[in-house]
Amino acid sequence: MSQIFQRSQTLAALLPPLLLEAERVAAAVHLGIHGRRRSGSGDSFWQFRRYAAGDSAQRIDWRQSARSDKLFIREREWEAAQSAYLWADTSGSMHYASQKDRPTKAERAQVLMLALASLLLRGGEKVIWLGATPLAVHSKAGLERIVAQIDFAEQGESLPPATPLAKHAHMILCSDFLMSPAALDDFMRRHTAFHARGVFLHILDPAEEDLPFAGRIEMLGCENEAPLLLPNAASLRNVYRARMQEHKERLMHVAESAGWFYLRHVTDTPPHLVLLQLFQHLAADIRGL
Repeated sequence: MSQIFQRSQTLAALLPPLLLEAERVAAAVHLGIHGRRRSGSGDSFWQFRRYAAGDSAQRIDWRQSARSDKLFIREREWEAAQSAYLWADTSGSMHYASQKDRPTKAERAQVLMLALASLLLRGGEKVIWLGATPLAVHSKAGLERIVAQIDFAEQGESLPPATPLAKHAHMILCSDFLMSPAALDDFMRRHTAFHARGVFLHILDPAEEDLPFAGRIEMLGCENEAPLLLPNAASLRNVYRARMQEHKERLMHVAESAGWFYLRHVTDTPPHLVLLQLFQHLAADIRGL
């Protein structure tokens, strides 16, 4: 129990600096819900456009129209918050790290999703943290409620619980995606029916990329699998790499088929790099709705 507590305390200590870095990323990317750059029911002026058949006469800007012989409509920016559903996989396979000084995949997934939540809340979006009980928050203050709900040592499910999605929602799945292909396919069928857009954020430990082991190795399962004895681990490296590449390509295919986006992150690389990619993608995707 003391070891679990120490690991949870160590992870908790990582959160403030990473969230501070997330704020720096937010300042660089300039995402703001009040800058949608598309017509809607906000308060901020966007542009004038020519009056067209079917437009309400109440929307005519008579001052602008008086400057020419044409009628003009004053359009305002869209300012409706979008809903982002965030999932950090904490299943058994995610609690793996090939070195003691390296974060587990679960730790990195949780930190990345918390940092993303911070960025989205800063931009005025609504965040739904997909835990055992989904938690919706609307402001930066809600981030503390999300952190309070997380059990950093918990081993949970590979996929989030079935949740009705809001219109134009975005779902971000942060996982190693080592669930059965059938389970992932079924999940995607159910959620694409809501016309949700989303991202697969594929988390890998560097040892899972290359299988760098050599000699006689006993592999211990993370999810109650029987131990596997490899007489010569190096002899399996090429076969393993081919299977891992197939896994990545299948994930890319599943994501692209649903109109989703695929990103990969390895835990020996800085988390802010993939966070920036993810954030920039979501910012562009939200603006393009």
